[in-house]
Amino acid sequence: MAQKQSDPGRLDKIVADARAAYQTRENGYRQRALKLYPHVCGRCMREFDASNLRELTVHHRDHDHDNNPPDGSNWELLCLFCHDNEHQRNIEQITYGDDKRSTEIATHNPFEALKGLMDEG
Repeated sequence: MAQKQSDPGRLDKIVADARAAYQTRENGYRQRALKLYPHVCGRCMREFDASNLRELTVHHRDHDHDNNPPDGSNWELLCLFCHDNEHQRNIEQITYGDDKRSTEIATHNPFEALKGLMDEG
């Protein structure tokens, strides 16, 4: 069985491509947003550090992922849960428009009789 000859130029190209890809990501909007803003969810105020920073996402306020101004004015950092919630709210707004079905206030109170039960005890 013949052994493959290694091409040193190929390895150099792989390393150069990896460095270029890293630089592209570093200059990407997520890295820029993480440098601009404190590592805190803009909704629930949960704080993030190096161990869980991957759970902090960049949300585009106008929902246009191509709108990435250098000052970050279209971004906010949101945790995964708040980001999903924000997109769900946007879907409901698109689906229902000004119809109040998506923003109805719950009228049922599961604890309504609790005070009476506590007074009896």
